Amino acid sequence: MSAYRTIRYERSGHIGTLTLARPDKRNALNPLMLQELAELGADLVPDQSLRCLVVAAEGPSFSAGIDLVEGLAGMVAELTERLTDEHALELGLAAAGTFNWIPRLGCPSIAAVHGHAIGGGMQLAAACDFRVLAQSARVGLTETRYGILPDMGATVRLPRIVGESRARELILLGDVIDAAEALRIGFANRVVEDAELASAAADLAARLASQPPLAVRGARRAIDAAWHRDPDESFRVAVDEQISCLASDDFKEARLAMAEGRAPRWRGR
Repeated sequence: MSAYRTIRYERSGHIGTLTLARPDKRNALNPLMLQELAELGADLVPDQSLRCLVVAAEGPSFSAGIDLVEGLAGMVAELTERLTDEHALELGLAAAGTFNWIPRLGCPSIAAVHGHAIGGGMQLAAACDFRVLAQSARVGLTETRYGILPDMGATVRLPRIVGESRARELILLGDVIDAAEALRIGFANRVVEDAELASAAADLAARLASQPPLAVRGARRAIDAAWHRDPDESFRVAVDEQISCLASDDFKEARLAMAEGRAPRWRGR
């Protein structure tokens, strides 16, 4: 993989860890970081050996959102200048879709959030399957303070996570909430002591990575289909994925392991 300047990617067995690495800027999303995240995604989406991705961050914050210096002076300024350009929508979609590869992974993902996850930072966390928050965490979509709206997935993903009413409140009012409130409304799956964040995310990642990968991949696809397709179509996706599981070596291994009284050894095929 490429040598990155604003992020790090490490692999241990079947678990990958993406770390935002601009701690002096509170991991604000500048054009280079968005580019590097997209490049990493292009490498990881086809990787069927990956069984869980943890998204973490260096420094005092998960991410303060779009870099107000480089971001507003760079990509946002460019888009603003080209509003009448026929390619303006394509340019906007490219930037807004930076995190879209995370839900398209063949494995679950976990955001380990500490400090602040504001704007794009919260939208990055929302793109993951699970969110583990440190007690110190504060999250919010503050884009309306600048006369714009969150366009990096929040309007699609947040209603699925917390319900439409709560999502409207967070998006339209721009409030920043603490970890306890994030847990109460369902944005956080778990809240842990700050010192336990890394170990809690690692424990959850290990549990997910130990699950049968074909079944997990199929279940995620079926859950997503339920949001994006009509009921009959999404039901067909679930049954189609089940047929693949029943024909797999993993299902044969599960039956053999049960007969032999041992834990199954999943191979993802």
